[in-house]
Amino acid sequence: VQLQASGGGLVQAGGSLRLSCAASGGTFTGYVAGWFRQAPGKGREFIVRIGWSGAGKDYADSVKGRFTIIRDTVKNTVYLQMNSLKSEDTAVYYCAVGRSWSTLYATYERWGQGTQVTVSS
Repeated sequence: VQLQASGGGLVQAGGSLRLSCAASGGTFTGYVAGWFRQAPGKGREFIVRIGWSGAGKDYADSVKGRFTIIRDTVKNTVYLQMNSLKSEDTAVYYCAVGRSWSTLYATYERWGQGTQVTVSS
């Protein structure tokens, strides 16, 4: 399966963005889907994961209550709805899939190319 991330951009603090992660050459069935981000000079940070059925979701404390992960099995796409954005949310955002229910980026097998999110204060 290949992943294509999109939807990043420049937004003011307090604004919203929705990122998309579209799968091709396969589906999300059987995979855990996750979003990570990497700010300049920092490591890759776990944000959220969702189980293959869409029932299980787990958010990092830094985004809980502001970000929502949504899985659309018809469109074979996972979305990350980001609200109440802060300057510290500025980073390159990556979607990924793996077989383990994990927050560790090394356990994810396939990665999208990353999409830049910049939040101006």
